[in-house]
Amino acid sequence: MSKPPLPADAVALLERPNPAVIATVRKDGAPVTTATWYLWDDGRVLVNMDESRVRLKHLRNDPRVSLTVLADGDWSTHVTLMGSVVEMKEDVELADIDRIATHHTGRPYPRRDRGRVSAWIEVERWHGWGAMKDSDQAG
Repeated sequence: MSKPPLPADAVALLERPNPAVIATVRKDGAPVTTATWYLWDDGRVLVNMDESRVRLKHLRNDPRVSLTVLADGDWSTHVTLMGSVVEMKEDVELADIDRIATHHTGRPYPRRDRGRVSAWIEVERWHGWGAMKDSDQAG
């Protein structure tokens, strides 16, 4: 696995609104995955969750995460980022979810009646596959 910084082609993939899956760690140590929107934000990843999501409890208990971003239309090409949530805050004005939703859908987030929480992931390691295969990866 490679360490940051990521090469330009991997950053370009992460900057696009590609499908992604995030993994968190349950209290019993089991991994849990879910599809998510994300935003590559100056070397970190921004994710945003409804205040009722169990994922928030997981992150507060254990900030380690893995995020796999799949190239839209070529899912054998993907980048997986491993790291930790280093900052969490309420998204009071829904500015972060609007940034993420606009990036993925072209429109602000439609649901305005629920609290949201933003989390920033600091990347510690990464690996790529397909067209993004990194040089520190075996075989």
